[in-house]
Amino acid sequence: MRLLVLSDSHGKSERLEEIIRKETDALHIFFLGDLVRDIENLVFLFPDRTFHIVAGNCDYFATEKSVDTVKLAGKKILFTHGHNFRVKYGSAEYLESFARQNGCDIALYGHTHIPDIDIRGGIFLVNPGSVGHSRSGPETYAVIDITGDKIIPKTIKI
Repeated sequence: MRLLVLSDSHGKSERLEEIIRKETDALHIFFLGDLVRDIENLVFLFPDRTFHIVAGNCDYFATEKSVDTVKLAGKKILFTHGHNFRVKYGSAEYLESFARQNGCDIALYGHTHIPDIDIRGGIFLVNPGSVGHSRSGPETYAVIDITGDKIIPKTIKI
């Protein structure tokens, strides 16, 4: 199973659409906030995909949760924008702790606009970077392939 992870589009809905069209094997799409309105219309364009959406710190009037979990391919996945876990201050320690307390295998987060993949105590922490405004080079997104017990995350430059 392939997961597509997107975050921080900040008005670049056309870029989101291009990525979703390109990643045809990803039937589950995670959008980690900032700006949820960019992805909301795409839900109707891609009825064959399942969208998992959380609100970020710039989603002032969004009705989506700021953190959620889902179980896919036998793995529990936590997904959040990350601002409530202080990830912008150089550490994903709070996020890792919350994921561990909730029995998660994978924790997805955005907010920093910097891609990062880490494994801490068996928990995969994946930040796809930003599709709209990177702070560390080219814009990026992530894909995660889950096959049996294997979890293989990868950052992709746009």
